[in-house]
Amino acid sequence: MSQEAERVYTINLGKAWLSPNNQRAKRAINMIKEFAEHHMKTEQIKIDQDLSQQVWKRGIRSPPRKIRVKMAKTEDGYVMVSPYEEEAKPKAEEKSKKSEKKTESKEETKPEVKETKAEKPEPKEKPAPKSEKKTDTKKADTKKSAKKPAKKSK
Repeated sequence: MSQEAERVYTINLGKAWLSPNNQRAKRAINMIKEFAEHHMKTEQIKIDQDLSQQVWKRGIRSPPRKIRVKMAKTEDGYVMVSPYEEEAKPKAEEKSKKSEKKTESKEETKPEVKETKAEKPEPKEKPAPKSEKKTDTKKADTKKSAKKPAKKSK
């Protein structure tokens, strides 16, 4: 396939949320088809089952706001729209190793924190703030009970 035959797009599906909530996922699928027709200049569009499941996985009422897709023209003349899967890059692997190290270090520190919490069973003093709240409510009650002067009619 040539470079023209395969393209990657991010489709904004935010306008699907303007539809009634029981038709949003259907509208999102139609928006993907319309987008593909417009950009690939053909009316023969097929949506991959994985892409359809990605749109529908949260139900009919809450489709995704954006979706990344790969559109490829086939030899038969139709356009196949499928979810975009990013190729693994060496830099991405380095970042994942760093994140793994961070998660390992977090896991090591978590048990220590739990032990220190277990050693301190003493609760903080909370009765003092409650008494302050009671005095505040009494003041509010006295304000409410004060009578307003009656309006004089002409």
